[in-house]
Amino acid sequence: MKPVEIKDGIFWVGAIDWDERDFHNFTTRRGLTYNSYLIVDENVTLVDTVKHKSVRESLDRIKKVVDPSQIDYIIVNHIEPDHSSGLPDMMRIAKEATIVCTQRAKDGLCKYCDCDGWDIRVVKGGDELKIGKRTLTFIDMTMLHWPDSMATYLKEDKLLLSNDAFGQHVASEERFDEDIGIEEALYWAKLYYANILMPLAGLIKKKLAEVQKLNLEIDMIAPSHGVIWKNPAKIIEAYSKWAEFESENKVVIVFDSMWHSTEKLAMAIADGAGSEGAEVRVFHVRKDSWADIVTEILDAKSIAIGSPTIHNSIFPPVAGFLTYLKGLKPQKKRALAFGSYGWNGVAVKEIQKVLEELKFETLEPLMVKFKPSEEELQKAFELGAELAK
Repeated sequence: MKPVEIKDGIFWVGAIDWDERDFHNFTTRRGLTYNSYLIVDENVTLVDTVKHKSVRESLDRIKKVVDPSQIDYIIVNHIEPDHSSGLPDMMRIAKEATIVCTQRAKDGLCKYCDCDGWDIRVVKGGDELKIGKRTLTFIDMTMLHWPDSMATYLKEDKLLLSNDAFGQHVASEERFDEDIGIEEALYWAKLYYANILMPLAGLIKKKLAEVQKLNLEIDMIAPSHGVIWKNPAKIIEAYSKWAEFESENKVVIVFDSMWHSTEKLAMAIADGAGSEGAEVRVFHVRKDSWADIVTEILDAKSIAIGSPTIHNSIFPPVAGFLTYLKGLKPQKKRALAFGSYGWNGVAVKEIQKVLEELKFETLEPLMVKFKPSEEELQKAFELGAELAK
């Protein structure tokens, strides 16, 4: 339960949730962390709280640094309950604390919580708060990823408390990128980005440009989830790449199957893509995590999605995955719809519609009646090779 000093007088006092395995249908197979930061200055300041169930763990860390009742300010960067459901408990202890947040955050907090008697100070992007030798600057992060969001920058420490941006869903005793391993940290960051922030790529590009214009000196980024970046250039560079949907020579094949016919087509497509030297990933929608699938799709050049037809419709697991994918809005892909059928090829037609809605460059769909013949498997092989070229 020890706090971790990340800068002189600034402590991580969050909580580690080893057991959580689901976050809005995002499979968190390694749990997650709720990061809260305590700044000890003339005015003791807490930046974000934790999820309600983890308040005691966070409080135990705070108590090792200061008496929690002496907290003067609580900065609420974001009101989603994984950040703020512990706030009422904190306010029962730090009774005199002033909450600092955006107007939309105030409106939302007073829907989630009974905020009667709370001293709430509304700020906007560019506003500053002097807490002693330190100055907190608030950065507008509207829709990254909720309307209320903001980030907090400590210019004397060159520290960006970035809210959900640059975070990762992973439970870890390590608190810094260098401790867990930078490549490992980037892996979890990519998983998080693909499943939460991918649909906001346009806003992310704009916000990265805005922050660059502010000429902020940043030598550490401390997000609301996961490890802290001592190497901020690494994650900023990765976000720039992901927001542009820069792709690798990779083909991702996603399918489900009833009697293995669609599966046979998927494997033939994979063989064809591999024959052209592409990196190939094959996923079964009922056996593999959707979070892992869309993470691979994020930077793939091409994808293929296959389903059998059942009850004159698409196979339900594939339909569910397509709904998940549509919400995340990947861009700049070549794509193929494929599948087998008995009476009609409705499923493949439905997949094709989704691929066109996503504005992918599509190949002619592949529909096979019953078990694919050798000639039809050869056609699937050729389409896989075409995806890879």
